[in-house]
Amino acid sequence: MFSYITGKVAEKATNFVVVDVNGVGFKIFTSLNTLQDTSVVSGEKATFYTYMYIKEGIMDLYGFSTKEELTLFELLITVSGVGAKGATAVLSVANPSKLALSIVTGDIATIKQASGIGTKTAQRISLELKDKIKNESLVSDATDAFEPSAPIDASAQSEAVSALMVLGYSANEAQKAVASVGDVGNVEEIVKLALKKLF
Repeated sequence: MFSYITGKVAEKATNFVVVDVNGVGFKIFTSLNTLQDTSVVSGEKATFYTYMYIKEGIMDLYGFSTKEELTLFELLITVSGVGAKGATAVLSVANPSKLALSIVTGDIATIKQASGIGTKTAQRISLELKDKIKNESLVSDATDAFEPSAPIDASAQSEAVSALMVLGYSANEAQKAVASVGDVGNVEEIVKLALKKLF
């Protein structure tokens, strides 16, 4: 219904904001991450990328300060047992890049820090969204031609490349960094070493 809403932040609460648009107040449920965003200041103009959540008589408006966070929200609500409130809780744990990395690498400990999210649900989130997040990253970098300096066939290395792309690196940069690290077996270790190369 609404792609985004821009207006003055009239009120900030623990889990929502009220945005005044020409005298009409929109109550937008959001994450702690968005509430802490420096662009979301009471009395100042801000933009929220929104999603109208309609289910069993509920019609709530959710919105976030970045498109990346909205994309993650839309993915999270596709997971059975999560829902809009659960998705918002997960998004409150970390910024979109770190959260996406946690999902791709199976970092369950980070995901289950979210209120109301247990171990099984966190595992389900990682299992169901890992490939979807990789696909989102690959689509955004589809026009980025690259020639890896070494073949990368191992699943751990492939996951590491995807994780780096989620963090904003191009396919070319991610491939080269991971190739230079080599196969150390563990996805998180590959990502850490590759990030050092990129820095």
